[in-house]
Amino acid sequence: MRRYELMLVIRPDLAEERVQATLDRITRSISAAEGQLVKVSPWGRRRLAYPIGPHREGSYYIALFDAPSAAIEELERGLRITEELLRYLVTRVERPAARRADVEVAPPEEEEEEPRGEYIDESESEAAPAAID
Repeated sequence: MRRYELMLVIRPDLAEERVQATLDRITRSISAAEGQLVKVSPWGRRRLAYPIGPHREGSYYIALFDAPSAAIEELERGLRITEELLRYLVTRVERPAARRADVEVAPPEEEEEEPRGEYIDESESEAAPAAID
């Protein structure tokens, strides 16, 4: 299973009960697709970068979950038809690779650094001696 992040922008004019019902419906659809919810964080009400219909603000929520990649299409299909959502975005989160104790990691080789500064090739100075002054 892979880890995904779901960002939701919910209409700001909804009652708190309806927002909670929408979040419950989305989390149930993740669980029904053999996914496992890790965390849901409310980000609060924020101004949108551009108006979406009559709305200039939205209630933001972030959900972190693990699910098989085949379940994402089904989740997005359900999100597309949810009237309470203004926008949504599902992204895959890369997990850091687990380090094994028996594998030794060598430090990167240091490369010689070329000296910085501007150098004039001697052939250029002979060709255009007036440009040096």
